[in-house]
Amino acid sequence: MCKSNHEESKIKPIKRCSWCTADPLYIKYHDQEWGVPIFDDRKLFEFLILEGAQAGLNWITILKKREGYRKAFADFDPLKVSTFSKKKKEKLLLNSEIIRNRLKIDSAVKNAQAFLKIQKEYGSFSTYQWGFIDGVAIKNKWKTSKQIPTQTIISEKFSHDLKQRGFNFVGPTIMYAYMQAVGMINDHVTYCFRYNQV
Repeated sequence: MCKSNHEESKIKPIKRCSWCTADPLYIKYHDQEWGVPIFDDRKLFEFLILEGAQAGLNWITILKKREGYRKAFADFDPLKVSTFSKKKKEKLLLNSEIIRNRLKIDSAVKNAQAFLKIQKEYGSFSTYQWGFIDGVAIKNKWKTSKQIPTQTIISEKFSHDLKQRGFNFVGPTIMYAYMQAVGMINDHVTYCFRYNQV
């Protein structure tokens, strides 16, 4: 049955965070992933690699290369990535499906090795990272995206500890973006339809 113009006018458009563009990849990421708490170590390792790769770039660039990263980095298996040889890393530098940056590729391998050490010490990387916020996600109440900080005391502490453990590309700004992505922080603005869902 056709809806009347009056009924159609009652349908409210979905409101999203202002950073979410009309790109279908961005919309899917915003609507289904961003801010949802993650406790799976392989997924957490994936976001560590992707957030580090994003440094100096737009997130949409990384989203478009995500499948390329999945193939190039052994489906984000930290054990496999930790064993990547010099020859393997040189091959990755020729792979157009990822960001061809030597420092970022070296960092992914080094971070995989440090990631495994944390798993051994804490039982899981998830246990380690969620310990920074006592296991409970922080729910902010930002009314506009302009209010959202780029780093906090917690992301600085997290970053510092990771660096002490041998990680690279884990500065406080990168780690704040990571914390947002994996749901340690709910930074959806209050008018966003996802704010109360995650």
